[in-house]
Amino acid sequence: MTSRNLKHFAAFGATAALVLAGMLVLESGLKARAQSESQAGRIEGTWRVQLTVRNCQTGEPLRSFPALFIFGQGGTLSYTTAGQPPALSTPGVGVWGHTNGNTYSAVSEAFVFSPAGAWIQTHRLTRTIELSSDANEFTDTVTLEIFDTNRNLIATGCATSAGRRFE
Repeated sequence: MTSRNLKHFAAFGATAALVLAGMLVLESGLKARAQSESQAGRIEGTWRVQLTVRNCQTGEPLRSFPALFIFGQGGTLSYTTAGQPPALSTPGVGVWGHTNGNTYSAVSEAFVFSPAGAWIQTHRLTRTIELSSDANEFTDTVTLEIFDTNRNLIATGCATSAGRRFE
């Protein structure tokens, strides 16, 4: 080979090595993203949940009731609860996301009505969820914010819940 051909071959080899390295980095990033999305999907499904309203200062349980949660594919959340009569509250809707490892977060809202049928409040629940290693149970901490119809914060509350996959 002439020195010109060697230089051309060396330049081609360097370019090919850079392209290959870029492809490997891209593939590694895609695998990491796929693994993260796979981990995120572990919470998807329907859950039986027992929610316990607590005193925010002492943690003392105040009351407890069942709920049903659906963590949908793509990050949607819906739930219904025995915590309020159906005539006084809509089912809750919201979003969830995978934060890290077995930890997830979720935010949802439901409209609350007076016995006369007038909309009086919006309840916003923010959850930090810890999924068990077998993905069949979870525990969470819940922060409640209650807003009036003008979106003014009028009260807050605390709760915890424990869920088991609906089978």
